[in-house]
This record gives sequence, structure tokens and C-alpha cells, in this order.
Amino acid sequence: MTTVRKAVIPVAGLGTRVLPASKAIPKEMMPVVDKPVIQHVVEEAIKAGIKEIILVTRSGKCAIEDHFDSHYELEHQLDLKNKTQILDSVSKIIPSDVTILSVRQPEARGLGHAVHCAARIINNEPFVVILPDVLVNNYQQDKNDLQQMVRAFDEHNAAQIMVESVPQEQIHLYGVADCNGVKPAAGESVSICGMVEKPKQEDAPSDLAVVGRYVLPARVMELLADIKPGAGNEIQLTDALDELLKEQKVEAYRMTGKTYDCGNKLGFLQANVAYGLQHPETAEAFKQFLTKLD
Repeated sequence: MTTVRKAVIPVAGLGTRVLPASKAIPKEMMPVVDKPVIQHVVEEAIKAGIKEIILVTRSGKCAIEDHFDSHYELEHQLDLKNKTQILDSVSKIIPSDVTILSVRQPEARGLGHAVHCAARIINNEPFVVILPDVLVNNYQQDKNDLQQMVRAFDEHNAAQIMVESVPQEQIHLYGVADCNGVKPAAGESVSICGMVEKPKQEDAPSDLAVVGRYVLPARVMELLADIKPGAGNEIQLTDALDELLKEQKVEAYRMTGKTYDCGNKLGFLQANVAYGLQHPETAEAFKQFLTKLD
């Protein structure tokens, strides 16, 4: 049985890359087919065995918490009209043994600060960090990548950071893992000797970009408590992971699925196309529609 039961999902961002859509609704509530982005992410965590999900939020984000709460009037009307399938889709969003909690990030001080806001709830346990902008699509795979990372964490006794190969011309957009020249096969983990944030193409130690999924020991929360502001005068999770590397093994897990960055317009559109072609209610008709486009 896995030791990792808690996940931290920072949802306090402003969503500036998808304005004006995110002006009045949280970017995490923008729909990919028939579910908001945050629901796709929470379902990914639940499939990986997570039982306690901690949303790090701020003012103006209550719609996210409301989405996972019960809606008596809606559910009652659906029940009266015998719309069982739709009722199940809104009343059974999360299993009964999964808890969703929220904590506030009082000011925007970086990803590391957002993660550390959940320290008291993590309570000295290992935990997952999921960045909700990125959807990881493991369609038709028995296990998702986060499950595989949790398994590797337990078996290797090492923190896991999800990476994927990206084109060289895009490498400057990402944090990059230095694996000392070793490139893991998809679904495998190798030791990291360092990380470089947004390197120039000629300076990049590999093409393995950090995706936005982490399985971390409780020690990271202690390190975050002492980390000084770094890039952008913010508390950076990467800086805490650099400190962790000095103490214990950290591994890069190379994903098997496909990522979609829903934090920008193009990635959001791509996700809707990909998931729309996989959804049983839309797949066939949507495929036909796409073939008729000029």
C-alpha cells in the first residue's frame, strides 16, 4: 500500500494567459469538454490513490470549492426528472472516502510559498504536488503517470519529478532536469544531479522538461520554511528541491502520456480537441466535424 495519501494543488493564480475568459471565473473552472480543468486533475490524483486533496486558494476562487460540494436544488430537480446519468455526474464527482480541503495563500509569493501554505495539513507526511494548468492525458492506459510516480517513490525511496522530452527550440521555456547524460525510457525514473531553470538551448543539460507533477517527502515542507526568496523575489519550489538534492536522492520520472497546458489559449484548445475525440458522447460526431473543416 502506498504511503502517499495527500496532494497539494495550488489554484491561487490569476490566469492572465487566458484572459479575458478568466476575468470572472477561475481558470481552473474552464471546461475541457464537460468537466472543468480542476476536476480532470482531481480525478487524476484520486486514481493515483490520493485520499486528501488540499486546494491552495485565494479570494475569488470559491467556485472551485463549490464545484466539489453538493448542490441540493440541482440534484433534487434531476432526481425528480429521473435524469439518473446526469445526476450521477454531478453528485458523485469524488468518492465518499476522498476529502477536499482548502487553505488560503494570503499573498502571491511563488509556487514554493503556495505549497508551504498546506504544511500544517500535510503534517509531516509525503505528498503530491499537482499544477492544475497542465492536464496529463493517459487515455487507454491501465495506470496513469502519477500512479507510476507514487509507486516509484515507495519502491526507490526517492522524490519523483515528472519530466517529458521537449524540442530544443522550446527548452528555454522550462525548468530542465540534469540527469548526468542519462535519459530514462518512458515510464522509468533516473537520478537527478541538478535542475536548471529556463536555460539557453546551448546550456541545457538535457531535453527533459519538468512537467508539473511531483511526489515529495515531508522534508520539503521543512526546507520551504527556510528558503529565501529567489527568482522574481518569490519562494521557489525548485530552490527547495535543490536543497533536497544535497541530502537525498531525487529522481526524474519520464512520463508516458501527453500533456496539455490549459493555462494558455493554444493548450486549452488542444486539450478540448484531444479529450473531445476520446469522450464517448462526442468522439464520433466530433471526428466527422473535424474532417470537414477547411
